[in-house]
Amino acid sequence: MGGEKGISLEEIKNESVDLERIPIEEVFEQLKCTREGLSTEEGNNRLQVFGPNKLEEKKESKVLKFLGFMWNPLSWVMEAAAIMAIALANGDGRPPDWQDFVGIIVLLVINSTISFIEENNAGNAAAALMANLAPKTKVLRDGRWSEQEAAILVPGDIITIKLGDIVPADARLLEGDPLKIDQSALTGESLPVTKNPSDEVFSGSTCKQGEIEAVVIATGVHTFFGKAAHLVDSTNQVGHFQKVLTAIGNFCICSIAVGIIIELIVMYPIQHRKYRDGIDNMLVLLIGGIPIAMPTVLSVTMAIGSHRLSQQGAITKRMTAIEEMAGMDVLCSDKTGTLTLNKLTVDRNLIEVFTKGVEKEHVILYAARASRTENQDAIDAAIVGMLADPKEARAGVREIHFLPFNPVDKRTALTYIDNDGNWHRASKGAPEQIIDLCKCKDDVRKKVHSVIDKFAERGLRSLAVARQEIPEKTKESPGSPWQFIGLLPLFDPPRHDSAETIRRALNLGVNVKMITGDQLAIAKETGRRLGMGTNMYPSSSLLGQDKDASIAALPIDELIEKADGFAGVFPEHKYEIVKRLQERKHICGMTGDGVNDAPALKKADIGIAVADATDAARSASDIVLTEPGLSVIISAVLTSRAIFQRMKNYTIYAVSITIRIVFGFMFIALIWKFDFAPFMVLIIAILNDGTIMTISKDRVKPSPQPDSWKLKEIFSTGIVLGGYLALMTVIFFWAMKDTNFFSNTFNVRSLRHSIDGEREMMAALYLQVSIVSQALIFVTRSRSWSYFERPGLLLVSAFLVAQLVATLIAVYAEWGFARIKGMGWGWAGVIWLYSVVTFIPLDFIKFAIRYVLSGKAWDNLLENKTAFTTKKDYGKEEREAQWAAAQRTLHGLQPPETTSIFNERSSYRELSEIAEQAKRRAEVARLRELNTLKGHVESVVKLKGLDIDNIQQHYTV
Repeated sequence: MGGEKGISLEEIKNESVDLERIPIEEVFEQLKCTREGLSTEEGNNRLQVFGPNKLEEKKESKVLKFLGFMWNPLSWVMEAAAIMAIALANGDGRPPDWQDFVGIIVLLVINSTISFIEENNAGNAAAALMANLAPKTKVLRDGRWSEQEAAILVPGDIITIKLGDIVPADARLLEGDPLKIDQSALTGESLPVTKNPSDEVFSGSTCKQGEIEAVVIATGVHTFFGKAAHLVDSTNQVGHFQKVLTAIGNFCICSIAVGIIIELIVMYPIQHRKYRDGIDNMLVLLIGGIPIAMPTVLSVTMAIGSHRLSQQGAITKRMTAIEEMAGMDVLCSDKTGTLTLNKLTVDRNLIEVFTKGVEKEHVILYAARASRTENQDAIDAAIVGMLADPKEARAGVREIHFLPFNPVDKRTALTYIDNDGNWHRASKGAPEQIIDLCKCKDDVRKKVHSVIDKFAERGLRSLAVARQEIPEKTKESPGSPWQFIGLLPLFDPPRHDSAETIRRALNLGVNVKMITGDQLAIAKETGRRLGMGTNMYPSSSLLGQDKDASIAALPIDELIEKADGFAGVFPEHKYEIVKRLQERKHICGMTGDGVNDAPALKKADIGIAVADATDAARSASDIVLTEPGLSVIISAVLTSRAIFQRMKNYTIYAVSITIRIVFGFMFIALIWKFDFAPFMVLIIAILNDGTIMTISKDRVKPSPQPDSWKLKEIFSTGIVLGGYLALMTVIFFWAMKDTNFFSNTFNVRSLRHSIDGEREMMAALYLQVSIVSQALIFVTRSRSWSYFERPGLLLVSAFLVAQLVATLIAVYAEWGFARIKGMGWGWAGVIWLYSVVTFIPLDFIKFAIRYVLSGKAWDNLLENKTAFTTKKDYGKEEREAQWAAAQRTLHGLQPPETTSIFNERSSYRELSEIAEQAKRRAEVARLRELNTLKGHVESVVKLKGLDIDNIQQHYTV
């Protein structure tokens, strides 16, 4: 062994020594460290040798990333058009179409450049934010414990591992109680494994129970997890967003294919057109019909939206969580810390004592003994804070062993020796656990439960305290029987904004369900204060082994769906609640903070790790909050809906333009044998894309209800709007080429008799297509009348600049290669007027499509006046009516069958009447409560002899 002591750090790095199996004392010798930890200087030196404690990220070539934006089905079609322009368009004695080839390449490069820059910026911003969420660990350096980023760890560091931590590096455990470790992420073992002192724990596993110190033996790529990651190539899962993008892209490609096949069949065998004319017409459909900017616009919109969410305190770990957040209709929210402040206080006057000779102060002291004095949670801080001096918690005693809180035992305990050398234990925790620990008799149980119920009626949580003597004077001894000594009432006040936020959530169509481990009475009291309803159940009566027999006969899924909350919830219940809600076709969000929330967070459509969540909860979530409270989530919902609205607006626009270009130009080419220049459709595409890029920052109204990709709606709206615009273009061309309507009506010269008539008609057709194509975005971006919803200044500016350029081209351009000649300002004015007139019916068409698809758009337009109003609580009355009927059903006031009044055939009058009755009942209850409160105040005033008329405004009774 003596020769091995001279081993170098390089040899340890190359794994020349088996640090996993040798005795723990030898580990310290080989690593040249002690139980006092390393010095900062030594830590920095070792960091140079072993490298940072993180996996190496593959650096992607920026050139390949840039070119990657040109590698997708939509780009392939454009690239095929570019090749076609020089390879196939080489006939009838004309040279290859180099102008179109260069134009297409320029368009592809512009799109890729914008995508590259925006995604790079968003990526850098996200990386900076995620750096704040980098795993942290408690490390002993220079003899002091401090919280550091896990990346600085090196072999030889002493760290502490506690409940909820993700183990930051491979380590050997030092002295202490065994840990329960979840290694499922590494080994696939479903059950936690027990790790005893001197055992090895692996980086990436999660601590499920206990707390202990450990010495680091491997970091970064040298860990078990790091080696495994090197052997496996990461697989990119195709998300829902990508599938939607592919479906829309395929629809556009199929539409173009249909147009090209029809042109091929009609032009060559039937019309015997020239070879080059047919190629030009097909190029028009390929260039104009492909929404080449779609991947760019949607990814940029998502990236900008993700950055905006992070500014509001919600960091998105998975970009597509934004679209799921927009569609979320149920939010299961933790009570403690999210709906409430998680700042507990103990009401000293209400403390109940159960043991003779014990004072209230003694109950507090025993509870403080069973609390941490450092690294406290909210309960520990509240209990120790009750003492005159926090040091009293350990004054005159020597700590032998502390049992930390874990979700199974639901209690903490301290084994200690007093000044006389006697051994004792003190424990505090959930009343049920402490009652079982003390093996209380029935009369004591009844008394305890009656006090708990009394506390719960006032919204107070109960904390039980017990003590025990240990005559054997050993840590492992079971000791004398435990004594139940008292109950402490804890109060966790609701956040000031929770009630208002829940009201906003309900108005947005998001049903908030409270999830709490507290008793049912406390959950109901909190629900009442927050205005979220009191239709709540203890989760164990609905789920798990001990289901309530009386409830088992009822449809459990329906009860879960209609419940306002669940009390006495265990981690496995959270998972089950989410699963059942998803089976009922709900898009479900779940908040969580602890290691036991991780399965439910993973299962939920949107897992939300609240502020100060454990590493395990953060790694399992999709969104990490940096601010406490529910209001952050509801703000994130609104922002997500706005982002989603922008994406949906654009996809409807893209489909419309494809239909409008393909079928408009196809009919003109086949009926009048007019060959539109491919270069001019390329100009339309470039100006369109420049304008549409601004949609990612457009001002939009978020949907008043949960929203999702409805491909039927997107395609139907796109086909009808696109078909209408194509028809208007065909009518315009017919009026210009076959009639004197414009010259007679507006006194402009007739283009059909002009020497350069064909080239001037090219300019006129170009301007008409350009104006209405871009103006369509103002219709698709709005839910109501397009002129009621003010667009973003950037979008309006881009539209005006693009159309000014288009108008100047149509008026002055004389490009021989594009067969275009300026038609003058007179015709420009006529085309603008025609465009405005044909634009007006678009809103009516939009409402008509919605009416056909849902059967309710006309109701919205005429009866609810959705299109004429700025109110934000759409559908509130109907939701209130549904809630009222659900309440009546649950309380046996109405048989379940009658809930059919909410079928689509019900009249709005019926619904509003029920809502009105519910409102009246709520108002009666409120007045009754105020009357009771008034009586209390008057009696106190009378008792204290106060003059109520002259009392100070802020006097507290």
